Amino acid sequence: MDIYTLLREFADSWMLLFLFVFFLAVVLWAFRPGSSKVYKDTANIPFRHEDKPAPEMGKAKEARS
Repeated sequence: MDIYTLLREFADSWMLLFLFVFFLAVVLWAFRPGSSKVYKDTANIPFRHEDKPAPEMGKAKEARS
């Protein structure tokens, strides 16, 4: 059996199944019930400081201290 034929058969069967299962796992992980709060918080990052720009990283640490 030729190596190309062997790899082609593997890709057509088991690798296709593996990639489909991996895709389903990623989709289920992204839409899990606990993730909506994290995604909403991340989506609202640009709107957190509407009245003034966000402080720079060094200045933000000094202001907290």
